[in-house]
Amino acid sequence: MAGRLIEMAVESVRVHMLSTQHVVILKDLERERYLPIWIGQWEANAIAMKLQGITPERPLTHDLLAGVLEELGATVREVVIADLADETFHARILLEVGGRVHEVDSRPSDALALAVRTSAPIFAADDVIEESAIEFEGEEVEDQEQVVEKFKDFLDNVTPEDFAEGAE
Repeated sequence: MAGRLIEMAVESVRVHMLSTQHVVILKDLERERYLPIWIGQWEANAIAMKLQGITPERPLTHDLLAGVLEELGATVREVVIADLADETFHARILLEVGGRVHEVDSRPSDALALAVRTSAPIFAADDVIEESAIEFEGEEVEDQEQVVEKFKDFLDNVTPEDFAEGAE
């Protein structure tokens, strides 16, 4: 992975009102930039459950993976939204085992579900941010809640195709 990495945090998991598709919103920790990533329902539920502190009776797939990694002595060092190719995000999970770092290819939704379970930091490549993030720059903003509300209004009206049109 080349280029600068921007640290992100999961801001929310939402359902788009018009299409009923799920989207996870990553927030740039340095600036008022947000990276929406459209994900599947099951992964959205897995991320949202963990963020809300809900623990299922039996481990879900991402809980199982986190448990297996821990049992094998592997640490999730970080998750990186590394690339955007053909309108599809690609992620990398960096695992540390016995002092060695291993990179594993992943769907962003699975990488994020694992990151929230292991408290691993989340990063996005600068070029991914530049191409796909939404920034509220130069606008009068009174507080964080105003930014979040404005972004929620945006999400209620945007579709995945809107991002595809902007990427061309």
